[in-house]
Amino acid sequence: MTNPVRRRDFLSSSIAAGATLTAASGLSLAAGQPAADREFYEWRTYRAANAEKLKIVSTYVEKALAPALRRMGIDRIGGFEPEKAEDKPTDTSISVLIPHKTLNTVAMFNDRLAADDEYQSAAKEYYASPFRNPATLRIENRLMRAFKGMPVLELPPQSAKKEARIFEIRIYESHTEHKARLKVEMFDEGEIQIMRDVKLAPVFYGETLVSNDVPNLTYMLSGENREAHTQHFKDFLKHPEWDRMKRLERYKGTVSKITSLFFTPTTWSDI
Repeated sequence: MTNPVRRRDFLSSSIAAGATLTAASGLSLAAGQPAADREFYEWRTYRAANAEKLKIVSTYVEKALAPALRRMGIDRIGGFEPEKAEDKPTDTSISVLIPHKTLNTVAMFNDRLAADDEYQSAAKEYYASPFRNPATLRIENRLMRAFKGMPVLELPPQSAKKEARIFEIRIYESHTEHKARLKVEMFDEGEIQIMRDVKLAPVFYGETLVSNDVPNLTYMLSGENREAHTQHFKDFLKHPEWDRMKRLERYKGTVSKITSLFFTPTTWSDI
């Protein structure tokens, strides 16, 4: 027969150990809240078969999804379309950036949409998509946790005034998890500040937790136009502090592949 005192001691020590582990991971037991109030970011890309289907998807995102997110108390929602270029085929997709205060909002997301009558009504056309000819081919998703060096999403100055602006998503893949964490450290230890100094206007930095290309980090920069953004990046590459950091042995070999994607905001985007 199990000694009740020993059982109580075991449970107490197990709970304490779990709390220690949770604290070490940066999350609180109470609500899955990051210890330093670091946000979580969801980057959703809805891919449609053609331009006609994209109109249905875009209407759904603007009229059904975004208002539902705001009713959940989620703000600074971003809507983005791929930057159009003559040398590239048409990309029939729309991307949504959703900032989450805790992982709880991620976990309860679908349940809350299902219980939202306004959302269900606004999403009728989208959900009426035929079985063999759907509006959305696939929804690609990337879940990230904000860096310590920039724990919350920041709006570029052009967003509040709805002025012309462009955005760049940069994805830095690494060949091991350790190297990926070192690259995050490099940003936290100075690279973020250099980008601020040269007016690259970062929007967020995220350590990617779930996607099909981990390990990686993903971040977003902004600018008034492509020309200004290009110049700001040239200023970054010439910055003496960047020149010093990139030569540090600790950070060599941290990035194995870089992907750069440019976007323009939708008319309804908060960002």
